Amino acid sequence: MGASVNSYSGHTELSGAPYLPLGARVASNSSDNPLGTSGTLCSMNGASRTIGRRVLVDGMMGSGKSTFARALGARTGLPVIHLDLHYWKPGWVRPSDDEWRERQRTLLAGGAWIIDGNYNETLPLRLERAETVVFLDTPWWLCASRAFVRGLRKPGGEMPEGCQDSRCRRLRDEWGGVGRIWRNRRSEPERARSEVSRHGSHTTVQVLCSRRDAREFLDAVCR
Repeated sequence: MGASVNSYSGHTELSGAPYLPLGARVASNSSDNPLGTSGTLCSMNGASRTIGRRVLVDGMMGSGKSTFARALGARTGLPVIHLDLHYWKPGWVRPSDDEWRERQRTLLAGGAWIIDGNYNETLPLRLERAETVVFLDTPWWLCASRAFVRGLRKPGGEMPEGCQDSRCRRLRDEWGGVGRIWRNRRSEPERARSEVSRHGSHTTVQVLCSRRDAREFLDAVCR
C-alpha cells in the first residue's frame, strides 16, 4: 500500500511509517556505550519513542543534509557516514554502478549509523536498512542559493580520499547543480516519497521543512 501525505503542524507525515511529534522535553538516557542505544524523541508527557540506530538523512542537493547529520550525530553519539566521501575514487573518478552498490552495502552493514546523501538510484538500498528517515524538504530556491555559494567557497571539511579541491571542478559541479535543483524541484521530492512508500514502510519518517523544524527535532532527541 502506498504512503499518503498529510500535513501536521507544518510538518509532513507519510502514512505507513510512524510520525514522531516534535514535543521537546529532553530526558536522560544513560548508557556506557552510546552506540549500543538508540536516540529517542521525548514528548511532553514523558513518553519517548526511539529514532533507531540507523538513520537515513535525505533531501535535495543543498538542503543541509551533511550539516544536519553531523548535528544529529553529536546529539546521539551515532557514527556519521557522508556518502560523498565514499563515492569518489582517487582523482575524482566515478565508480561503476556495481562498485557503488557494493560499497554502500558494506557501509550499511554496520549496526549503527547516520547516513546522508542523495544518490537517488541507490536510495532503496539505504531505505531497506534504515530505521528512521529524515527528509529535509528545504525550499528549492534555498538549496540553489547554497549550491551557488558553495561553488565560490573553498571547502573546509574532509575531502574524498585522493581527491584535491579544484575551483574549476567546484564551479562546474555546484553551479551545474543549481540548474538541476530547479529542474528537479518537484520530481525529486516526489520520487523520494514514492521510494519511501515502496521500500521504507517499516521506518519512522520525519519531514522537516525549515531550520526551525530541524532545531526542534534535534532539541527533542535525547542524548
